[in-house]
Amino acid sequence: MRSFEIIKKYAHLNPIIPKRATSGSAGYDLSSIEDVTINPQEIKLIPTGLKCQMPKSEALFVFPRSSLAIKKGLMMSNSVGVIDADYYGNPDNEGHIMIPLINITQKPVTIQKGERVAQGIFLEYQKTTEDEAENIQRLGGFGSSGH
Repeated sequence: MRSFEIIKKYAHLNPIIPKRATSGSAGYDLSSIEDVTINPQEIKLIPTGLKCQMPKSEALFVFPRSSLAIKKGLMMSNSVGVIDADYYGNPDNEGHIMIPLINITQKPVTIQKGERVAQGIFLEYQKTTEDEAENIQRLGGFGSSGH
C-alpha cells in the first residue's frame, strides 16, 4: 500500500497531498507548505508537511521539477532524493519529506507556499545482497544511515 499522509506538526498549514498531473504522469508533485527564500549559493530544506508509506520493496525517488532550474535558478542539492520505506514514522520527524534546494543565481529566490518544487516516483528495487544482514534499524533522517 502506498499513501501520502500529513505530518501532525504541520496539519494546521494544510499541506497539499501529492497528485499526478495527468494519468500518464510518473511523478507525484511535491509542494512547499510555506514561503521560503533561498539566498544565492544557499541550500535550504523545503518542507512539504508530508510523509509517505510504501511497501518495504520500494523507495520514493524525488526528482526536481523540470522547470525549477530554468524558471527559478534552483536545483536539488543532492540531485535525486531517495526516501526509504523505513523512513516513514521516523521518531525524529515522523518521516517528513523535505526537498533540499540550492540557489545557483546571484539573487534571492522565493518559493511560495503551495508551489510545486519536486516530483516523487515510486520504484521497486531488489532489497539485499545474499550476505547482507536485514536487521539494521533506522535511527534518523537526512544523512543518518552512516552514523
